[in-house]
Amino acid sequence: MYKINGSANVNAIKAATEQGVRRFVYISATDFGLVNYLLRGYYDGKRYTETELTSSFPKGGVILRPGFIHGTRKVGKINLPLSIIGAPLEMVLQHAKLLTKVPLIGPLFITPVHVSSLAKVAVRAAIDPAFPPGILDVYDILQQSRQIST
Repeated sequence: MYKINGSANVNAIKAATEQGVRRFVYISATDFGLVNYLLRGYYDGKRYTETELTSSFPKGGVILRPGFIHGTRKVGKINLPLSIIGAPLEMVLQHAKLLTKVPLIGPLFITPVHVSSLAKVAVRAAIDPAFPPGILDVYDILQQSRQIST
């Protein structure tokens, strides 16, 4: 997991830097506390990439940190409708941000985000020079997505 979520992405950042790319958007992952430990290679790779991105693109690097991303996922010939679970959770949990601060169980209350909302923000961050660099958590992603939709 570290190679894919760390080394491979860092190589992409370095190649983009060498080619003179001005903006780089990276879809990372939110901090889920204990889950980070259980999936250490995945999260260590994500944070390694974030560190490289912020140093290589201080004025044009955008890091998006969603939690559970829902939509329809294709697995072979099967379509998994993740929004059956994700959409209702997103509706409820986007108003429960304070619960995310509860020790140990708080990360379970991080709101999911629809894949199209995440995509809108990622594209805007990549092509709009006025989009500020930095890290956007799931609540920032949802807010930016609503602004794009209006």
